[in-house]
Amino acid sequence: MWEIIAANKRKSFFLFIGMGLCLLVLGYVIGAAFLPPDGGVGGISIALIIWTVLSLISFFSGDQILLATSRAKEVSRDVHPQLFNIVEEMKIAANLTAMPKIYMMDEAAPNAFATGRKPGRSVVAVTTGLLSRLNRDELQGVIAHEISHILNRDILFMTFAGVMLGSIVLIADVFLRGQYYSLGSSRRYRSGDSRTSAQAQAVLLLIAIFFAILAPLAARLLYLAISRRREYLADASGARLTRYPEGLASALEKISQAGLELRSANKVTAPMYIVNPFKARSASFLSFLSTHPPAEERIKILRSMAGGAGYLNYQKAFTQVTGTSARLIPSRELQDAKEIPIKSVTPEPLRKRSIRDEAREIGDLTRAVYRYAFLTCSCGLKIKVPPDFKRPTIICPRCWRTLNSPFASV
Repeated sequence: MWEIIAANKRKSFFLFIGMGLCLLVLGYVIGAAFLPPDGGVGGISIALIIWTVLSLISFFSGDQILLATSRAKEVSRDVHPQLFNIVEEMKIAANLTAMPKIYMMDEAAPNAFATGRKPGRSVVAVTTGLLSRLNRDELQGVIAHEISHILNRDILFMTFAGVMLGSIVLIADVFLRGQYYSLGSSRRYRSGDSRTSAQAQAVLLLIAIFFAILAPLAARLLYLAISRRREYLADASGARLTRYPEGLASALEKISQAGLELRSANKVTAPMYIVNPFKARSASFLSFLSTHPPAEERIKILRSMAGGAGYLNYQKAFTQVTGTSARLIPSRELQDAKEIPIKSVTPEPLRKRSIRDEAREIGDLTRAVYRYAFLTCSCGLKIKVPPDFKRPTIICPRCWRTLNSPFASV
C-alpha cells in the first residue's frame, strides 16, 4: 500500500506543477497581449499571485468550500446509525488514524464523495438518495471506495487540482469575455501606432486567444485522465477492503441507472463523485471528456474478479475487460499482494420498493438532517418548511389557503 501512496503523491506533484505551468503560460501570453512588450512578466506575476492565494485557500479551507458548494451538512449517529457503523468498519479495515466526518446532501440522485486535507482530517459525504436506494452491502462498497480515496491520498490532490483548474478556466473566461466586449473598439486608438507594432500586437492577441482556449482544455484533459485512473484504483482498493466486489458493482449499477443529475454538482467538483453526477451521453463524441471511466466497464471489471478480492485479481480483470496492458498498480505491490478470498454473503431478501417509498425515506432523512418540518395542506400538497422560517402563517401555493406555520423539529 505504501508504494501506491508514494506513486499517487508523485503523480499529484507533477500534475500540480503541470497545471501551474499552464496557468503561468496563460498569464504570460495574456499580459504580453495587453501590455507589450513587458506585460508578460506582469501577467506571470498576477497568475503566480492567484495560484499562491488559491492554493493556500484550497489547502486550509478547500474541503469546507467543496462541502458548502455541495450544500452538505454534518450529521450525527442518530440520523443514520447503519451509515456510521459502516464508516467505522471501513476506517478500521483501512487502518486510518481518525474517523472521517460524515456529511449528507439533500439530493434524490444517489452519489457520494470524499474530501479533506489529510486522512486525519477527512470527510465522507453521501446523498439522501444513495441511502434510500442501496442495501447494506452496496452501501459498504461505496463507503469503501471513498475511504480508499482517503487512504490513497487522493483527496488533497483532487482539492488542489480542482482549484487550479477553476482558476485557469476563470482567467481564460475573463480574458475571452473582455476581448468579445472590446471587439471593434480597439481600432479607434491605433492611428498613432506604427504599422509594425500594430501587426505585432495583433499576432500577440491571436496567440493569447489561442492559449486562452487551449490552456483550460489541456488542463482539464490532464485532470480528467488522472481522475479516471484514480477511480479504477479506488475500486480495486474498495473491493479489497470489503472482500466483496459484487457489493460495489451492484451499487455502481444502481447509481448509474438512476438517471438523475446532481443539482449541486459542477464541472470542477464532478470528478470527486463516485459516478459522474451529470446524465451520461453514451453516444457523444466528447465521451473522452467524461470525468469518470464508463460505469459499465467498472462494473464488468469488478464482476470479473475471479478467485479473490486482491490487487492482483483486479489487475487481471482490468486487463481482460479493457484489453490494454496498462498497469494500474505498481509491480512491487502486485508481487507482494496477498491472496484475499471473496467473503461469502447471504443475499438480502429482495424488497419491493416503490418510488413513493424512496421519496418518503428521502423526506425523513432530509427532515432529520436539515430539521425541516413538513406541513400538509387540506388540498393534499405537502409543504417543506425550513427551520429558520419566522412568519406565523404560510400561503399554500396550490389552493391559496392560509396555514399556521409549524415549529420545525425532528
